[in-house]
Amino acid sequence: MTKLVNNILVKMKTLHQTLRNLRTSNGLVIREVAAQTGIDTALISKFEKGTRIPTETNLLAISKAYNYSVDELKKLLMVEKIINVVKYQPLALEVLQLAESRMEYLSGKDAFILPKVSGELENKLIQIDDLKVKWQNVRPLNSTQLAKMIEHFHVDYTYQSNRIEGNTLTLQETHLIVNEGLTIGGKSMREHLEAVNHAEAIDYMEQLVRDKDELNTRVVLKLHYLILKVIDKVNAGKYRSVPVRISGSEHEPPQPYMLDKMMEDYFFHYESQQKIIHPVVLAAEMHERLVGIHPFIDGNGRTSRLVMNLILLQHGYTIANLKGDDISRMKYYRALESVQVDNNPEPFYLLVADAVIDSLNNHLALV
Repeated sequence: MTKLVNNILVKMKTLHQTLRNLRTSNGLVIREVAAQTGIDTALISKFEKGTRIPTETNLLAISKAYNYSVDELKKLLMVEKIINVVKYQPLALEVLQLAESRMEYLSGKDAFILPKVSGELENKLIQIDDLKVKWQNVRPLNSTQLAKMIEHFHVDYTYQSNRIEGNTLTLQETHLIVNEGLTIGGKSMREHLEAVNHAEAIDYMEQLVRDKDELNTRVVLKLHYLILKVIDKVNAGKYRSVPVRISGSEHEPPQPYMLDKMMEDYFFHYESQQKIIHPVVLAAEMHERLVGIHPFIDGNGRTSRLVMNLILLQHGYTIANLKGDDISRMKYYRALESVQVDNNPEPFYLLVADAVIDSLNNHLALV
C-alpha cells in the first residue's frame, strides 16, 4: 500500500515543486529569494528539493516574495505533514481513506450542512421550547429561592460532569467541598481540585452569559484553564502538542499540527450556524465537535460540556446535566462514538435534547 500511496503522491502537486516553479516563473535565483525573505539560501534549496519542510513563517515570507497566496502554500504544507505521518505505514491508503470521511465531517464544506432533523427530534425541540416559555414565565424568583436553586443545580452539574470522567466524590461530598470548603478523608487531592475548579468554571460561564460574551478561542481556552488549573499547570488553557488516543474509543483524534486549522473551522461553524439551527442542536454540535477534535491533553469532556451549557444559557435554557452513572455514561460515550465513527449525530442530538427536557422540568418542579 505504501507503494500505491507514493505513486499517487508522484501525480500530486507538491510543495517543493510549487516553490521551485514560483521562483523560476518570477525569474529569481535562490540568493535573490534569500535576500527578500531573510531565509538562508541552503534552506531555500532544501525546501525546493523536498528534503526540508518550511515553517508557516517561512511560507509567509516566501508568499510575499512571489506575490502568491500564502493559504495555497499552507494547504500544500499540511498535505506534506500528513503524508509524512502515514506514508511508511503498511495500511497508509486505508488510513487516508478512513480519515477522509471524518475530516470532511469536521472541516469540509459538508460540515456546515447539518442533516435534517428527524420527527422524533423535532417533537423534542417543540417540547423544549414550550418548557422554556413556562420557565421564563415563572421568573423572576425571589433572591433567596433563586440562590438556593442555583446552588443545587450547580453542585449536581459539577458532581455529574466530574463523575463521567471517573471522579469518585459523592454528591454530598461535592457539596461540602464546593460550598463549605471541607476536606473529605480518603479522597485524593486531584478529586478535590476537580470539584473546586469545575465550580469556578461554572461561575465563569455564567459571567459570560451576563456579559453577553460570544463563544470564541479565548473563552474555550479560559474554560479549559479553569478546569485544569493547579492540577496540570503546564497544559491548562493550552492546545496539546502531542498525539493522544481516547481509551476505549475507535475514534482517533487529529494530530497536533492539525489543531489550529480545525479549531478555526470549529469557530467558523459556530458563527455560520448560530442563527440558523435550533440552539439545542447547536449546543450539541459544538459539544460533539470539540470532543472529536480533542484539542487538549486532558479535560476535553468537561470543557465540551461547559461549552454546550454556555450556548444553552445564552439562549435562555437551563443547564443540561448529562449523568455520570454507569448506564448513562455508556449511553453518552456510545452517542459520541456514533458521530465520530459513523458520522451519525442523531443519537447525540436526542441525548442532549432529553437532558435539556429533564433540566427544564426539574427547574419548574422547584418553583
